[in-house]
Amino acid sequence: MIDVHCHLDLYRSPGRVIAEIDRRGTFVIAVTTTPKAFPGNVRLTEGQKRIRVAVGLHPELVATRFDEVDDVQKHMPQTKYVGEIGIDGSPEHAPSLVLQSEVFTTILKNAETLGGKVLSIHSRGAATPVLNAIEKQVSKSLPILHWFSGTRKELERANELGCWFSIGPAMLRSRKGRDLAAAIPRRRILTETDGPFASIDETPLMPWDAERVLPILAELWNLPADETKRGIEANFRAMVSATDHRLDEGRTAQAPRTGHADL
Repeated sequence: MIDVHCHLDLYRSPGRVIAEIDRRGTFVIAVTTTPKAFPGNVRLTEGQKRIRVAVGLHPELVATRFDEVDDVQKHMPQTKYVGEIGIDGSPEHAPSLVLQSEVFTTILKNAETLGGKVLSIHSRGAATPVLNAIEKQVSKSLPILHWFSGTRKELERANELGCWFSIGPAMLRSRKGRDLAAAIPRRRILTETDGPFASIDETPLMPWDAERVLPILAELWNLPADETKRGIEANFRAMVSATDHRLDEGRTAQAPRTGHADL
């Protein structure tokens, strides 16, 4: 299974989670909420062929940690992945919207300067300003909208801009989430969990719980479950292939190419 957005270091026992990821053969992109956590995550996952670490600065933290954008830029040459980044427009974070936009724009510009990155983007309550920034700044990077919750019109615009979408079990618990998932082009969907922040029945989602998305997508798409799984795996391979030719993997500090799809 594939989890392109989880906070691996924030589980209670990340070492045990990593061991289980390895046992199950799950592919994981471990996003970080602060760049200060990036080096520790790289050490934590050293030698893991199916885990990659993204460097990020969560928009909810920008108000108090905006100066850490310099650390994001410092670590970006070491990884193909950047996240969690973006803008949060919920009421409690409205006072920092201008600052969030500035930080997000700075990170996007740096990603482009480095030849492009895979971006895991937060856009809760702020889909339009996020899309405005992507339209203005992004040409080489591949944006993945994590847990998208915008309008249908915003979704259509995101698709026109070449965005991908990562959806998880928690998103599909709501009618709106399922309706949006049904409207997303099938070839642009990837799976995620957002664990351990996201949970079901008060139990944090684990990376392998991304598979819970499959029966719901199978129903939405009117396809057998095994065909749905193959479709998601094909999407993941297509995403990796789409970025391989333009992202400088030679500068990453991560594991070398393997027989598996290279993260």
